[in-house]
Amino acid sequence: MNQSEASLSPTVQLPGELRFAFVEASWHVDIVHQARDAFFAEMARSGFGADAIDVFDVPGAFEIPLHAQRLARSGRYAAVVGSALVVDGGIYRHDFVSQTVVQALMDVQLDTGVPMISAVLTPHHFHEHAEHRKYFLRHFAVKGTEAAQACLLTVAGLRRLDERLSA
Repeated sequence: MNQSEASLSPTVQLPGELRFAFVEASWHVDIVHQARDAFFAEMARSGFGADAIDVFDVPGAFEIPLHAQRLARSGRYAAVVGSALVVDGGIYRHDFVSQTVVQALMDVQLDTGVPMISAVLTPHHFHEHAEHRKYFLRHFAVKGTEAAQACLLTVAGLRRLDERLSA
Protein backbone atom coordinates (compact mmCIF):
# COMPACT_ATOMS: atom_id res chain seq x y z
CA MET A 1 0.00 0.00 0.00
CA ASN A 2 2.69 2.51 1.02
CA GLN A 3 0.47 5.55 1.45
CA SER A 4 1.46 8.81 3.08
CA GLU A 5 0.02 9.42 6.55
CA ALA A 6 -2.10 12.34 5.31
CA SER A 7 -4.04 10.11 2.93
CA LEU A 8 -4.72 7.39 5.50
CA SER A 9 -7.45 8.98 7.55
CA PRO A 10 -10.85 7.80 6.36
CA THR A 11 -13.29 10.63 5.67
CA VAL A 12 -16.15 8.48 6.97
CA GLN A 13 -16.36 7.89 10.72
CA LEU A 14 -16.53 4.14 11.25
CA PRO A 15 -18.93 2.84 13.89
CA GLY A 16 -17.13 1.44 16.91
CA GLU A 17 -19.19 -1.75 16.92
CA LEU A 18 -17.61 -3.05 13.69
CA ARG A 19 -15.87 -6.41 13.93
CA PHE A 20 -12.91 -7.69 11.93
CA ALA A 21 -11.48 -11.17 11.37
CA PHE A 22 -7.81 -12.09 11.05
CA VAL A 23 -7.07 -15.51 9.57
CA GLU A 24 -3.47 -16.63 9.98
CA ALA A 25 -1.52 -19.61 8.73
CA SER A 26 0.50 -21.69 11.17
CA TRP A 27 3.54 -22.19 8.93
CA HIS A 28 6.33 -19.83 10.01
CA VAL A 29 4.04 -18.68 12.79
CA ASP A 30 6.69 -16.49 14.44
CA ILE A 31 6.93 -14.43 11.26
CA VAL A 32 3.17 -14.41 10.57
CA HIS A 33 2.51 -13.24 14.14
CA GLN A 34 4.49 -10.09 13.38
CA ALA A 35 1.80 -9.13 10.86
CA ARG A 36 -0.96 -9.99 13.31
CA ASP A 37 0.61 -8.00 16.15
CA ALA A 38 1.22 -4.97 13.93
CA PHE A 39 -2.35 -5.25 12.58
CA PHE A 40 -3.71 -5.20 16.14
CA ALA A 41 -1.54 -2.22 17.07
CA GLU A 42 -2.60 -0.17 14.04
CA MET A 43 -6.26 -1.05 14.52
CA ALA A 44 -6.00 0.04 18.19
CA ARG A 45 -4.50 3.37 17.09
CA SER A 46 -7.60 3.79 14.93
CA GLY A 47 -10.03 3.01 17.76
CA PHE A 48 -10.59 -0.72 17.26
CA GLY A 49 -9.14 -2.69 20.15
CA ALA A 50 -8.44 -6.39 20.43
CA ASP A 51 -12.05 -7.04 21.42
CA ALA A 52 -13.14 -5.98 17.91
CA ILE A 53 -10.89 -8.51 16.16
CA ASP A 54 -11.32 -12.28 16.08
CA VAL A 55 -8.29 -14.41 15.19
CA PHE A 56 -8.63 -17.73 13.40
CA ASP A 57 -5.67 -20.08 13.00
CA VAL A 58 -5.46 -22.37 9.97
CA PRO A 59 -2.78 -24.92 9.05
CA GLY A 60 -1.47 -23.09 5.98
CA ALA A 61 -2.22 -20.42 3.41
CA PHE A 62 -4.32 -22.78 1.30
CA GLU A 63 -6.91 -23.00 4.07
CA ILE A 64 -7.39 -19.23 4.43
CA PRO A 65 -9.99 -18.65 1.65
CA LEU A 66 -12.55 -21.19 2.91
CA HIS A 67 -12.39 -19.74 6.41
CA ALA A 68 -12.58 -16.23 4.97
CA GLN A 69 -15.63 -17.18 2.92
CA ARG A 70 -17.51 -18.57 5.91
CA LEU A 71 -16.57 -15.55 8.01
CA ALA A 72 -17.75 -13.16 5.29
CA ARG A 73 -21.01 -15.03 4.77
CA SER A 74 -21.72 -14.91 8.51
CA GLY A 75 -22.41 -11.18 8.22
CA ARG A 76 -20.50 -10.53 11.45
CA TYR A 77 -17.38 -8.94 9.97
CA ALA A 78 -16.74 -5.64 8.21
CA ALA A 79 -13.59 -7.12 6.67
CA VAL A 80 -11.44 -10.24 6.78
CA VAL A 81 -7.63 -10.27 6.69
CA GLY A 82 -5.60 -13.29 5.64
CA SER A 83 -1.93 -13.62 6.54
CA ALA A 84 0.64 -16.24 5.59
CA LEU A 85 4.20 -16.72 4.47
CA VAL A 86 4.35 -19.06 1.48
CA VAL A 87 7.96 -20.02 0.87
CA ASP A 88 9.86 -21.56 -1.98
CA GLY A 89 10.77 -24.98 -0.65
CA GLY A 90 12.72 -25.97 -3.74
CA ILE A 91 9.65 -26.77 -5.82
CA TYR A 92 7.36 -24.44 -7.70
CA ARG A 93 4.33 -25.19 -5.55
CA HIS A 94 4.67 -21.87 -3.69
CA ASP A 95 3.72 -19.85 -6.79
CA PHE A 96 0.64 -21.98 -7.33
CA VAL A 97 -0.41 -21.78 -3.68
CA SER A 98 -0.01 -18.02 -3.36
CA GLN A 99 -1.73 -17.31 -6.67
CA THR A 100 -4.60 -19.62 -5.75
CA VAL A 101 -5.03 -18.09 -2.30
CA VAL A 102 -5.02 -14.50 -3.53
CA GLN A 103 -7.42 -15.30 -6.39
CA ALA A 104 -9.74 -17.14 -4.02
CA LEU A 105 -9.75 -14.17 -1.63
CA MET A 106 -10.65 -11.90 -4.54
CA ASP A 107 -13.46 -14.27 -5.52
CA VAL A 108 -14.81 -14.31 -1.95
CA GLN A 109 -14.65 -10.51 -1.81
CA LEU A 110 -16.55 -10.10 -5.07
CA ASP A 111 -19.07 -12.80 -4.15
CA THR A 112 -19.87 -11.56 -0.64
CA GLY A 113 -19.15 -7.82 -0.81
CA VAL A 114 -16.98 -8.16 2.31
CA PRO A 115 -13.44 -6.80 1.87
CA MET A 116 -10.69 -9.40 1.89
CA ILE A 117 -7.31 -7.94 2.79
CA SER A 118 -4.28 -10.01 1.86
CA ALA A 119 -1.09 -10.16 3.86
CA VAL A 120 -0.17 -13.42 2.13
CA LEU A 121 3.41 -13.00 0.99
CA THR A 122 5.48 -15.20 -1.27
CA PRO A 123 9.16 -14.35 -1.30
CA HIS A 124 11.32 -16.05 -3.87
CA HIS A 125 14.40 -17.74 -2.48
CA PHE A 126 13.47 -17.65 1.21
CA HIS A 127 16.10 -19.42 3.26
CA GLU A 128 15.90 -20.50 6.88
CA HIS A 129 18.98 -18.55 7.93
CA ALA A 130 19.12 -15.72 10.46
CA GLU A 131 19.30 -12.84 7.97
CA HIS A 132 16.24 -13.90 5.97
CA ARG A 133 14.27 -14.60 9.12
CA LYS A 134 15.22 -11.21 10.60
CA TYR A 135 14.27 -9.44 7.36
CA PHE A 136 10.87 -11.14 7.15
CA LEU A 137 10.12 -10.57 10.82
CA ARG A 138 10.49 -6.83 10.14
CA HIS A 139 8.75 -7.00 6.75
CA PHE A 140 5.68 -8.76 8.14
CA ALA A 141 5.32 -6.09 10.82
CA VAL A 142 5.19 -3.48 8.04
CA LYS A 143 2.67 -5.58 6.12
CA GLY A 144 0.48 -5.97 9.21
CA THR A 145 0.34 -2.20 9.64
CA GLU A 146 -0.44 -1.75 5.95
CA ALA A 147 -3.14 -4.44 6.14
CA ALA A 148 -4.87 -2.56 8.97
CA GLN A 149 -4.70 0.69 7.04
CA ALA A 150 -6.05 -0.96 3.89
CA CYS A 151 -8.78 -2.61 5.92
CA LEU A 152 -10.00 0.63 7.46
CA LEU A 153 -9.71 2.62 4.25
CA THR A 154 -11.57 -0.02 2.26
CA VAL A 155 -14.40 -0.28 4.78
CA ALA A 156 -14.67 3.52 4.93
CA GLY A 157 -14.52 3.79 1.14
CA LEU A 158 -17.30 1.26 0.68
CA ARG A 159 -19.45 3.12 3.21
CA ARG A 160 -18.90 6.36 1.29
CA LEU A 161 -19.78 4.60 -1.94
CA ASP A 162 -22.95 3.13 -0.43
CA GLU A 163 -23.96 6.60 0.82
CA ARG A 164 -23.50 8.09 -2.66
CA LEU A 165 -25.34 5.26 -4.36
CA SER A 166 -28.29 5.50 -1.99
CA ALA A 167 -28.65 9.28 -2.40
